[in-house]
Amino acid sequence: MPFSENQGIRFYTFASFPNEKVTHAILSRKGGVSPSIWESLNVGGTVGDDRSRVIENRMRSFRAMGRDPHSMFDVWQVHSADVVIANAPHELRPPEFKADAIITDNPEVTLFMRFADCTPILLFDPVKSAIGLVHAGWLGTIRQVTSEAVRAMTAAYGSRPGDIVAGIGPSIGPDHYEIGPDVISRVRETFHKDSDDLLVGYGDRIHFDLWQANKLLLEQAGVEQVELSNICTACNPEDWYSHRAQNGKTGRFGALFALK
Repeated sequence: MPFSENQGIRFYTFASFPNEKVTHAILSRKGGVSPSIWESLNVGGTVGDDRSRVIENRMRSFRAMGRDPHSMFDVWQVHSADVVIANAPHELRPPEFKADAIITDNPEVTLFMRFADCTPILLFDPVKSAIGLVHAGWLGTIRQVTSEAVRAMTAAYGSRPGDIVAGIGPSIGPDHYEIGPDVISRVRETFHKDSDDLLVGYGDRIHFDLWQANKLLLEQAGVEQVELSNICTACNPEDWYSHRAQNGKTGRFGALFALK
């Protein structure tokens, strides 16, 4: 089963990633201390929740996954295509870098990001023993942050894209992701003829398939092994925060990834 639970924390894992080599989890919203609209495992510090609760939720998440909270490396997520190399943890300080992808080959580092509809993408190179974690909303997707992360792993660690295993985690599905003319235009500029498969018609409305768009970017970058969760955050509010389904009044769930 893709869902597991430890110390009250419910989380999703990919079958493609070997437990003996990596620790990874897409953390659900269950098992934390936050009340009300953030109930309960909110790890986002910019959504109005009390900072002490956010820190406690992050601590619980790391402990449940057997990782030292002081091993964390996160970034200020800004819907960019920028990639940061995490050579060492930055502990519990606020993030120093603006970026939407992090890579490392250091087992002492735990990569960490926050989501509420955008797509979590995990990258693992078992040959060079390197990992990457990507945050891809519509803007990051058309800026091809996923492709940039693969290229960064190749440049920094000598990774061969064909060796990389990728997982595309829970995020807003095409059934809920209606977009307007400006975004449609940007999708067509980026994906050209492939955009016809990514822009899905629902009556007179157009929706964007973030899952298939990022899968396509991975394949174009040379990644051959891609696992999709096919879980829509807007369809499953009992497990996930969804910015769109909850009209912006919600928390953030976490994604955690580390080498062993």
